[in-house]
Amino acid sequence: MSKFFSLGAQAGIAALTAVLAIGFLPSAARAEMSFKEDVFPIIQLRCLECHQPGGEGYEKSGLDLRTYESLMKGTKFGAVVTPHSAIESSLIAVIERRTSPEIWMPHKRKELSSCERRVFSHWVRQGARKN
Repeated sequence: MSKFFSLGAQAGIAALTAVLAIGFLPSAARAEMSFKEDVFPIIQLRCLECHQPGGEGYEKSGLDLRTYESLMKGTKFGAVVTPHSAIESSLIAVIERRTSPEIWMPHKRKELSSCERRVFSHWVRQGARKN
C-alpha cells in the first residue's frame, strides 16, 4: 500500500510541477512572436552592424539582416532559417552557440541574452512568419 501511495504522490508532484512550470513560462514562450515587433528590434540592436553590406559578417557570409526577405534568403552557403525547426535552423545554432566557436554570434561580442535567444527560437518554431 505504501508503494502505491508513493507512486501516486510522485505522479501528483510531477503533474503539479508541470502545471506550475507552464504557468511560469515567460510570456514570449506563450505569445505569438512577431518578426517586426520582437525579432527585428533584436537584429537592429545586436546584429545589423555586421550583417549588412559593408559589414564584416555580410562580407564573410553574405547574410544581410536588413529585411525579412534577406534574412530568409540566408547566406552564400544557404538558408539559415528552417521554419518550424529551431534544431535545423543554423541561425539558432550560432546564437545558441551549438556550433564551432569561430561562428558563434554575435561574433567576438557579448552573447545574446537567454530572453533574446528564446525570441528567435520561438519565432522559428512558430513558422518564422513575416508578421
